[in-house]
Amino acid sequence: MITITDKDIQDLQIPPATCVEWIKTSFSLKRRSVLPPKISIHLHESDFFNTMPCLLPDKFDMFSVKVVSRIRSRKPALKSVMQLYRASTGELPAMIEADWITAMRTGAVAALATQTLKRRNAGIYSFMGLGSTAYATMECLSGFPDNKNCEIRLLRYKDQAEKFAERFSPDGFDFRIAETAGELIRDSDVIISCITRTDELICPDEKMFRPGVLVVPVHTRGFQNCDTVFDKVFADDTDHVRGFANFSRFRKFEELGNVLEGLVPGRENDRERILSYNIGLGLHDAYFAYRIYSLITA
Repeated sequence: MITITDKDIQDLQIPPATCVEWIKTSFSLKRRSVLPPKISIHLHESDFFNTMPCLLPDKFDMFSVKVVSRIRSRKPALKSVMQLYRASTGELPAMIEADWITAMRTGAVAALATQTLKRRNAGIYSFMGLGSTAYATMECLSGFPDNKNCEIRLLRYKDQAEKFAERFSPDGFDFRIAETAGELIRDSDVIISCITRTDELICPDEKMFRPGVLVVPVHTRGFQNCDTVFDKVFADDTDHVRGFANFSRFRKFEELGNVLEGLVPGRENDRERILSYNIGLGLHDAYFAYRIYSLITA
């Protein structure tokens, strides 16, 4: 058994565009994989352990399980570790530190959902929650030529917005820092929220969301008032959102993977307001881990 650290993975210098391609491939494997819903055990306040198993199709001969924990008193609070097994023998060939995998696969899914579901000629992208997931999402979005020279709005929090703008300004984006959520959301074509926790609605007045807007709540919180009034809702997996309070009241619901495979329509006009709940699948983790293990042991 080998241990693969986050540094080992970072040393591979995997391009963000490759991460997006891995996400596309993993979505195409979904119907042939075994993917139970993640198991969440909540401790006190916001602390939790999530367990995410996945069996890849037979040709990969791989089963993985990722454990994500958030312990508020720990630095960093959010950590993840994976075990990668050979399905045919039960052998454990690798233990993998999965913080890089978690951030990049989440960012790649958010970027792919954005590219798939945004309105034509979208020019204003808004971000809130400017941690590692937002950086990963921006890195992946930067690889699509039609996103160049867009206006990027950032919700101010401490000095995070300034640091985020400094990191990506050389890529040709025009940054604007918003002081309030209302200022951030107004007239935005795409709103990407990477806030990990909130018990309040981000913008209680759903009329502030313009026609044609795409909202991507990466960690699902804060936009429940949009659930029943937006035209369409998409998610990575039905079972992962079936327990949402408003699930039965979604106007139209589909899985993002079915859109990518051309089985169902995504956006059908530039006035539809769309939500894309990217919960994060153990399938994405499993495929990333398989490809990384293959690169390191080649």
